[in-house]
Amino acid sequence: MKLGTSHEATGNSKIARLFDFALCAMLMAQCAPVLAQQPKKVPRIGVLGSVPFDQVSDRVAAFRQGLRELDYVEGKNIVIEWRSSESNLDRNATLVAQLLHLKVDVIVSMGSSLTRAAKAATSTVPIVMTQDPDPVGNGFVASLARPGGNMTGLSTLAPELSGKRLEILKEIIPSLWRVAVFLGPGNRESKEVLKETDLAATALKVKLQYLDVGSPKDFETVFNQAFKARADAAVMEVPGPVLTPNRMTVLDLAVKHRLPVMYRRIPEVEAGGLMSYGLDYDDLFRARLFTWTRS
Repeated sequence: MKLGTSHEATGNSKIARLFDFALCAMLMAQCAPVLAQQPKKVPRIGVLGSVPFDQVSDRVAAFRQGLRELDYVEGKNIVIEWRSSESNLDRNATLVAQLLHLKVDVIVSMGSSLTRAAKAATSTVPIVMTQDPDPVGNGFVASLARPGGNMTGLSTLAPELSGKRLEILKEIIPSLWRVAVFLGPGNRESKEVLKETDLAATALKVKLQYLDVGSPKDFETVFNQAFKARADAAVMEVPGPVLTPNRMTVLDLAVKHRLPVMYRRIPEVEAGGLMSYGLDYDDLFRARLFTWTRS
């Protein structure tokens, strides 16, 4: 066997290095498409509700429909974490903490108390309000035109519409004189509703009887009080977390006391209530008005 000279050995060494370089370059070229094809992070949405989601199935369906229109399909290219306080406000902070622990990309809030809990917990994760009655008055945003911070969404304009509900009642019952107004106490919205309703009552020369509903057991009490005071009609301004789970009880009490009741949402009328005046809440959940990015 012939041994190579030192010159030949050097040449072979150079060839070996060139071969190693070419092999590495080839492997890197083959790996590049693999790295480029790594799956993207699936966006994760946290949804906070105040009642069991099966009780607001129409809104949930509208929310999913809106996402589909934006090419997001739950279980395919997006994950939705559903959390409900089931009318227990003490659970709000815990539910928000759960969603933040899961590193959700955005929090969708279905009520003022939930929005407040989310705002207190994070200033970085985007928060989308779906039905806040008064975002500015509640201190959630700086203004409707320029929300600022990490919060955006839609408002129900509930205080502004409360006076109109009284006007419609007067049109239907021309002899209307005394009206019971069922309110949720301790709620910023109730204060604004009271202000707007008072202004309308003064203009219509109607006397108001404000009755507080703090829990479901109060419904029978306030209906009895309205009946004893000989109210001609009532306006239901109780928030959803208290009203929605007890809808049928309220409708039965209205029939029992022969009291015409004006509601602010369509589901109460669909279930047998007299009338409602307000926004289409389902449409507020169609998720058309927000997008988000995360690096």
